[in-house]
Amino acid sequence: MRNLIYAINLTIDGCFDHTNMIAGEELLEYYTPLVGDADLLVYGRKTYELMVPYWPDIAKTPTDETEAEIQFARAFESVNKIVFSRTLDNAEGGNTRITGANLRDEILQLKQEEGRYILTGGVDIPSQLIALGLVDEYYFVIHPVLAGEGRRLFEGISLQEKLHLKLVESTVFKTGCIALHYLKH
Repeated sequence: MRNLIYAINLTIDGCFDHTNMIAGEELLEYYTPLVGDADLLVYGRKTYELMVPYWPDIAKTPTDETEAEIQFARAFESVNKIVFSRTLDNAEGGNTRITGANLRDEILQLKQEEGRYILTGGVDIPSQLIALGLVDEYYFVIHPVLAGEGRRLFEGISLQEKLHLKLVESTVFKTGCIALHYLKH
């Protein structure tokens, strides 16, 4: 069975708004193999529209981007994607499928397929997947920022039982960001 991995950037106070994050080469170099080694990326419409067409455009015609940005863009572009949406009609590229299917059933079926792992990001779809008990691994990159306002991760999520995680790896970046990799216990 393939693992479902959730990866997200957060501020110290749990906000996930990407405008509060510290961009940099280190983070792109950290995320590039995680994205590139996935068999499938799973997003909701909002996260998909944050990523596309931005990264595919860089992959196709890089201009002033750094090598780390170009490598991340190419990794992102190379992976198949599924977007869960009731409002999105079409997707860019030939390797993206839009579905309005039942999230639980679709993910359970995808986890049964052969392959490496499924990677998800964003908040709404992953929160539902966590509440359903379907996420196996977590990658949290904590940025040394106190946002003070904004939507917090897992606000409004209701777990049937407390979720215990086991820390298996941590990485400290020069920027002060800390990457934490957890497995579901």
